[in-house]
Amino acid sequence: MTPHSASTARPLTVFVDGIGLLGPGLNNWAQGRELLNGQSPYQAGRCILPLPMALPPAERRRAGAVVKVSLAVGQEAVTASGFQAARLPSVFSSSSGDAVNCHEICSALASSDRLISPTRFHNSVHNAASGYWSISSGAMASSSVLCARDASFAAGLLEAMTQVVMEQTAVLLVAYDTDYPEPLHSVRPVPDTLGVGLVLAPQRSERSLAQWTLTPDTCFTSVMPDGLDDPALEQVRQSIPAARCLPLLRSVAAQRSGVLVLDYLEGLQLAVNVAP
Repeated sequence: MTPHSASTARPLTVFVDGIGLLGPGLNNWAQGRELLNGQSPYQAGRCILPLPMALPPAERRRAGAVVKVSLAVGQEAVTASGFQAARLPSVFSSSSGDAVNCHEICSALASSDRLISPTRFHNSVHNAASGYWSISSGAMASSSVLCARDASFAAGLLEAMTQVVMEQTAVLLVAYDTDYPEPLHSVRPVPDTLGVGLVLAPQRSERSLAQWTLTPDTCFTSVMPDGLDDPALEQVRQSIPAARCLPLLRSVAAQRSGVLVLDYLEGLQLAVNVAP
């Protein structure tokens, strides 16, 4: 959705019914909620990726970091929401997809034989995580996959909220990023893996954690985005594109109301009205 098209649209209001979180020093949403609310101190550490046990053994062996993190946060969010994963439409958003797989393919192409393994090729497409999600959950509903570089979380949120309101159905949003090995890391210095899963619904329920609204005439702004008070967490937010979600998650953890500004495109931010 462009700023011009948004001006003719109705307000987009959704209810957050489930959250999943996994990243450096962030093992799940329960822990993340305490950290973002200031109830416990943040301790930096490498992201610990669980095995995707919902996948059949053959697919599980092929799963890289992108699949592991996206399935973990998606499953956590859906379980908390009470919805059936198989019936949820989904939006998957990532700034660069499977960074390690990209590195391995580039290394193979730069070698003498230039042979690419079928598994590498299979995982090279940007919708790989969405495909593995459909395998693990049995989901047959529509799935959108997008990329907007550092604006990928906000772009995914905008897409998911639009689908919720226009289709009047709950939608799963999964945003994730992984780190590149060198030499790509030197030009795309994402330091670690982080993923967030959100189940957004059109009506309030007993499971609803927050209400978010995008008002067409005010959702795009040039105001500086909101950051985090903890310097270490703010570094995570700035260095991992998917972590641009953290101020929004902090508003849920602290049960805050007001307008929250998220990083979006260069010179343009996304203003979300948040309420408990």
